[in-house]
Amino acid sequence: MRNLFRKCLPLLLAGPVVAIAGGSDYGTPPGALATITGEVREWPVPTPKFARDPAPAPDGSIFIAVMRGNRIARFDPGTQQFREWELPKGAHPHGVMVDREGIAWYTGNGNGAIGRLDPATGKITEYRTPSGGDPHTLVIDGKGTIWFTMQSAQRIGQLDRSTGKITEYLTSGNPYGLAVDARGNIWFCRMYGDSLGRLDPASGEITEVATGSGSRPRRIATAPDGMLWVTGNGNGQLMKLDPEKRAIVKSYPMPAGESGAPYAVTIDAAGRVWANEIDTDSVAVFDPKAERFRVLPLPSKNVGIRKAIIDAEGRYWYMGSHNGRLGMIR
Repeated sequence: MRNLFRKCLPLLLAGPVVAIAGGSDYGTPPGALATITGEVREWPVPTPKFARDPAPAPDGSIFIAVMRGNRIARFDPGTQQFREWELPKGAHPHGVMVDREGIAWYTGNGNGAIGRLDPATGKITEYRTPSGGDPHTLVIDGKGTIWFTMQSAQRIGQLDRSTGKITEYLTSGNPYGLAVDARGNIWFCRMYGDSLGRLDPASGEITEVATGSGSRPRRIATAPDGMLWVTGNGNGQLMKLDPEKRAIVKSYPMPAGESGAPYAVTIDAAGRVWANEIDTDSVAVFDPKAERFRVLPLPSKNVGIRKAIIDAEGRYWYMGSHNGRLGMIR
């Protein structure tokens, strides 16, 4: 398994390096399409109650969190059928992720818990956060530890899957998206702090990197070369962060400018950065080598992409929170 992840991490760094999934730092490493055709397909979800945040599973299926419908849903691309699981009352899942064993983990934004769903049996187990905070976005690191943000509670959480123990780290700035770098450090967007936070799991120390006044960093993703890419929701920028230098090394205006409100970002195995601007019905693919964007229009209007992922085949999956349609680009 470790060799599989090393294919996505061609880095030669001094010091410890951990295996990372990259892309959205979920359990399934992203692939890459040889050619992006721009073909888009969409499917209406069974419960379109602010469904959001798709996640790939090892078997190729796509899970989504149905926040206001209090469900987790699974889509099978082969049969094009959905299945849903009702969650404990008040969970209101914000995000979901599927580990390498096929277990789905969700953030109970409404009940202050991290949930574990076994799709094979339907059994759900919940682990309460010590602070009772609002779990938001989650990722998994190369050691199998789950990390998550708590936006209003101003914390970063760590869940040990083997024991269910949750450890919290106090921060500020309304932490939102997060990612894991090649050394296993946890980077998170301090959306109302115009900066990124860096948490060292070994020491628990949190440091900051400024992203500029009014930038409002929202989501962050890990590239195969170890760089991190960040969407500036407030200033219309796509930012490149060097985690070794702990600095933003380059910033690119996105196609729609400041009014586009960049949101979701993920990266394929070829290093292409996929980012959407939530106020446009399109997805932009950025080639870091050519430093050029390609804009892919979507067939629907008022889509509302808040999270997107690349699956093992390199296809881009998004969930339209506003229009209730799961979409795929290839």
